[in-house]
Amino acid sequence: MHDWSKEIKDAIAPLNLSAAREEEIVEELSQHLNDRYDELLIAGTGEEQACRILMQDLTDGRLIAGLKATTSAAQRSVPVGAEGGEKFFAGIWNDLHYGARLLFRSPGFATVAILSLALGIGANTTIFQLLDTVRLRTLPVKKPEQLARVAIVNSPHCCRGDFYSSNSDLTGGLWKGVDDQQQGFSAIAAWATNRFNIGEGGEAHYANALLVSGDFFHVLEIQPIVGRLISPADDYRGCGVQSVVLSYSFWQREFGGRPNVVGSKLTLSGHPFQVIGVAPASFYGLEVGQNFDAALPLCSEPVFSTNLSRPSLMDSPDAWWLGAIGRLKQGWTLERASAQLDAISPGLFAATLPDNYNTIAKKDYLSFHLGALPAATGVSSLRKDYESPLWILLALSGLVLLIACANLANLMLARASARQREMAIRLTLGASRSRLIRQLLAEGLLLAALGTLAGVGLAQILSRTLVAFLSSQQNPIFVELTPDWRVLGFAASLAILTCILCGLAPAIQASHTEPGVAMKANARGTTVGRGHFLLRRAFVVSQVALSLVLLTAALLFVRSFQKILTVNAGFQQDRILVADFEFSPLKLPAETQMVFKQELLSQVQAIPRVSSAAEVQMVPMSQSGWDGNIDIPGGAERQDVTLNRVSPGYFQTMETPMLAGRDFNQTDTPSAPRKAIVNQTFARKYYGGADPVGKVFHDSDTPYKTYQVVGIVKDSKFYDLREDPVPTVYVSFTQTNGPEQRSTLMIRSDESLSSLIPSINHAANQINPSLVISYTVFKMQIREGLLRDRLMATLSGFYGVLATVLAVIGLYGVISYVVLQRKNEIGVRMALGANRSDILRMVLRDAAILLAIGLATGTGMTIATGNAAASMLYGLKPRDPITLAAAIGGIVVVGLAASFVPAQRAANIHPVAALREE
Repeated sequence: MHDWSKEIKDAIAPLNLSAAREEEIVEELSQHLNDRYDELLIAGTGEEQACRILMQDLTDGRLIAGLKATTSAAQRSVPVGAEGGEKFFAGIWNDLHYGARLLFRSPGFATVAILSLALGIGANTTIFQLLDTVRLRTLPVKKPEQLARVAIVNSPHCCRGDFYSSNSDLTGGLWKGVDDQQQGFSAIAAWATNRFNIGEGGEAHYANALLVSGDFFHVLEIQPIVGRLISPADDYRGCGVQSVVLSYSFWQREFGGRPNVVGSKLTLSGHPFQVIGVAPASFYGLEVGQNFDAALPLCSEPVFSTNLSRPSLMDSPDAWWLGAIGRLKQGWTLERASAQLDAISPGLFAATLPDNYNTIAKKDYLSFHLGALPAATGVSSLRKDYESPLWILLALSGLVLLIACANLANLMLARASARQREMAIRLTLGASRSRLIRQLLAEGLLLAALGTLAGVGLAQILSRTLVAFLSSQQNPIFVELTPDWRVLGFAASLAILTCILCGLAPAIQASHTEPGVAMKANARGTTVGRGHFLLRRAFVVSQVALSLVLLTAALLFVRSFQKILTVNAGFQQDRILVADFEFSPLKLPAETQMVFKQELLSQVQAIPRVSSAAEVQMVPMSQSGWDGNIDIPGGAERQDVTLNRVSPGYFQTMETPMLAGRDFNQTDTPSAPRKAIVNQTFARKYYGGADPVGKVFHDSDTPYKTYQVVGIVKDSKFYDLREDPVPTVYVSFTQTNGPEQRSTLMIRSDESLSSLIPSINHAANQINPSLVISYTVFKMQIREGLLRDRLMATLSGFYGVLATVLAVIGLYGVISYVVLQRKNEIGVRMALGANRSDILRMVLRDAAILLAIGLATGTGMTIATGNAAASMLYGLKPRDPITLAAAIGGIVVVGLAASFVPAQRAANIHPVAALREE
């Protein structure tokens, strides 16, 4: 680059400029002359001729005349071939370098602009990164697009029996049939998830386990980093306790990453397994959001079933516990594989029909059909729970970015007003308008790039914060948050978009500068004209409209969350500790389990600080349930109900009112007629609201069991706080034992719950030191079930406040600008008799007009998009008028408050001082 400083100083010496002004002129002209020099060379002009042309620009009198504002500074003609050969992106590096110098000289503007973009881009990238991880990212295996899972495809609410996870697609019998008869997969495998205690008595320490068939790792084409992986030779009927493969993270955490880990022992729920290998660090399992710790052969499951006094899951016809995944054969498609599975389905379901199903259940079971579903992105309950909220949050964060861009565009328009002299000088020297647009767009691109880099860095922090926010004690979430090409491409797209949104309008406006007017010493520049002013107003109107949409959404989600928190659940949430005792290490015979559990409950009830305690099979709000069907004599058959098994004193512990009849007691023994307690909805739906105490019903299993209703309790929530009351039947532990060797106690105390734990541990140790115990605070468990609602309320609230603040800042800037431009007019009005209140009303009227237009536009947008989040609201309609009115009122108040400051400034203008400036 040529140094033009000396030539420029010589040319402008007659102007007698101040040192600061001279430095500005030298910098501006040096940048322009270097750009023109590059353009002339590109157009084919020789180096010496290009220098002569530029020296002529400095010495022919045009520049001096323009700077003195004594001529109209008509543009000189460009040498032949120079303009035609101009390349729009030529010299972009020089533009960026010049833009960086300008930003360095304006640190306040640069900081505000970059922070605004960083917040907008960071918020968008954070949500998109979570969406990418949960929904879009494929499994870290070879050719994941070839993977498919096998499941029932023609029934959304399948089936009767016990379900062990959200991915329980098949029973053991169905898996055997699929494995034998499928033709579309080159290899197919089954898997199941479970948790096993790796502690030795006392409080439990659980590890997440995968039970996998022999071909599991072969299907996924995964190679070990230490030892070997499970193969068909490890998975055979009757294998007993044998091999285990560790995940990389578990190997590092529990075994210190020892290379000689092969051959080590790992104890799972009291059974020793031998480590045979370690999976690669990139493989976390098939379920997005969960990381497995250990993988063991599917044939090991009967060992744990024996401890729980029940038959093996593989042999249970109504135990839904397996998922199946296969790799499609060459030339096979999902459609073809589904057609083949559909063809074999009738035979498979006929061969595996459970004997204990009634007539209707058998008919439903025989109507099911299997199919192949895409599995490239794995499986995930996290995807089901959070995909829709994340899409909505991405849309909301996109609106925040638009508001930030509008605010920044307003700032750049104001900044362009201060650069009119620079633009005029460049036009005077022959720069084209496209050249000026390129320069200003380059500055916008630089801001966008810096904002994007800061935003991507912020997104990494926010993503991990959100994952920690969504994790709970009972359900810790593991997701891989390393940015991939989608995330980086998304961030790059945002950078380009923000560059266009922030820089294009100011660049076009600035390029329309009229040199003669702009060079006048007292001119405010052409960008203060009507078109420029209307553009700034349009930006503010758009900000107000978008902020109304965001603030309304925020208020809807916040109010919805508050309604959920205050809903009457039908039981007391506070001061209850959930203690889960596992008996499997004790290997108790089935006939002694009930006595053992009653002794344990009595010991806990005897603890001095325990107000009451009771056993329950399904803890409310735990996402676990027991659904069944009943037949009512003289009524319709097969009525759907929710069931639970509880001990005497459960309703007292939960403070659920008994409305009629009695609670269970010790007279309800296994030999006595079966008793049941029902809720209000049961009585209303199946007995027309009449008192059902003394009435009987039958369950739908074969053979029938008859129950007599002995009490009615108040309705209470079972699965979640959003649900409407469902017919619920409670049966007693004193008449039948639970299906597993465990006992879950609900313990109420008026003291600190954490202080109870040592006393409970002591009581359990007195009974048997091998008991395994885990604890949960009941209220905390309920709150963890509301994480999705809390996420929407928190983030939408943050977006709403941020959008309102940005919109108010934009409104404040425009009103301040109005006051500055109308200063002389205000002085004239006051000289002619206008008082301060008149001026105050005039300025506030301008603000009110902008607010009214923006709010009217925003109201229409809010109504048009209202249904997008309807399914996530509780107790509110998406077009709730109170919420919309509150959002409008809030924006009006803060908007007028922000406008009052410049309005007050205008009212305090002294007319003499204002007129003197004219």
